[in-house]
Amino acid sequence: MATPKATTAAPKTAAEKKPAAAKATPVKKAAAKPAAAKKPAAKKPAAAKAAKSRKIGGEERYRMVEVAAYFLAERNGFKGSPVEYWTAAEIQISKMLSD
Repeated sequence: MATPKATTAAPKTAAEKKPAAAKATPVKKAAAKPAAAKKPAAKKPAAAKAAKSRKIGGEERYRMVEVAAYFLAERNGFKGSPVEYWTAAEIQISKMLSD
């Protein structure tokens, strides 16, 4: 078994302990700031970045094209070819997602 080594460090004095207690006091005052000082406008750019970086899955993209094709056909009175509406919707959604 190893024998414990004796420590030669001197015990801390009361003067050395006071600065640590003094540092803790300003932290408590900083936490007591009113919530009204925060600016809500700073959160909007972060939300916009999160929306742009979100990946669109295949199923969600399909639904987006489906809805866009329907509205294109509705605007035209359902007089054209469904394939043409679908193709136009795919182009429209591709442009929208690439921005």
